[in-house]
Amino acid sequence: AIAHLNQLTCPKLAIDIPSGLNADTGKPMGCAIRAVSTVTFVGRKRGMYTADGPDYCGEISFSDLSIPAKAASAQSGDAGILLSPVFLSETLKRRLRNSHKGNFGHILAVGGARGMSGAIRLCGEAALRSGAGRVTLATDPAHAAMVNLGRPELMVHAVDSELDLQSKLESDFVLALGPGLGMTDWSAALFDTCMASTLPMVIDADGLNLLAQRSQQTAVQRDKWVLTPHPAEAARLLACEVSDIQQDRVTSAVAIAKRFGACVVLKGCGSVVANASGEYAICSAGNPGMATAGSGDVLTGIIAALLGQGLSDFDAACAGTLAHAMAGDFAADGMGEMAMIAGDIIDKLSDVWKPVSS
Repeated sequence: AIAHLNQLTCPKLAIDIPSGLNADTGKPMGCAIRAVSTVTFVGRKRGMYTADGPDYCGEISFSDLSIPAKAASAQSGDAGILLSPVFLSETLKRRLRNSHKGNFGHILAVGGARGMSGAIRLCGEAALRSGAGRVTLATDPAHAAMVNLGRPELMVHAVDSELDLQSKLESDFVLALGPGLGMTDWSAALFDTCMASTLPMVIDADGLNLLAQRSQQTAVQRDKWVLTPHPAEAARLLACEVSDIQQDRVTSAVAIAKRFGACVVLKGCGSVVANASGEYAICSAGNPGMATAGSGDVLTGIIAALLGQGLSDFDAACAGTLAHAMAGDFAADGMGEMAMIAGDIIDKLSDVWKPVSS
């Protein structure tokens, strides 16, 4: 019956949830109704907002049916948070007039192997556009003198070896490790140097691939760090298949968080933020135009900047993921999804931050 209905050209309205869609995972159970709109009741089902859920639900409308909040909360169990712009206004505080750049964090972005200088530049610029007081790039000497030509507010250190990096690590840094890092001996040396520090950090891209390699030999845990894998990187971290990650994205994110003692952002449709205690949030904002090179580097810079401004790792990850997605939606509104590039997300960050910082 579902297969027949999906073949009809008329619009379909789903009541509560599209028939056949798993309410927890967002995966169809064999097959599911593809609706243009879903009216859901009592509680929002997490599977409607991640994995395949958004494609099957279409536009989602919600009614709590006037059930008393006390009764609803008693049944919420392990419910997570559905992120909305309200989260930013509740989490981010207005800056005191009597402030200086030292109040807002110093981000050290480590990466940018030869041929990948753009990744570290995008990360650094996103951090600047997200309120960081200072941003320094630690990158390959081959392009260190040129990487900030178009953005002179970025400071740059040429790092030829782990000794160069070690001499530059300071106690007030927040590390953003991985954008354009590569998988060479140089990359591994910088990764190990950062991991040996106790500084808060965000790890993305090849930083995650190196972490997956290291964790095969020994358990790796530390305090105050955020991991931002896409599904393939997540699969390497858990030594499983990408399909296993996507089959239950919330459970996968929580599993990574518990394994590494970290806060995790599992990127993708309905990005999931989770921590080692099992808390999670889902971001329903964002669009397919953000599936472009450099988008993850931008997210890394945003989250690092928020960590540097004093947010907890979970709040920084949630706020950064939401701001990144909202900026992507603002960009898509202006130019469509196909034409978007990562720099367009950075350009729209001001539209996200202005309402909550003015």
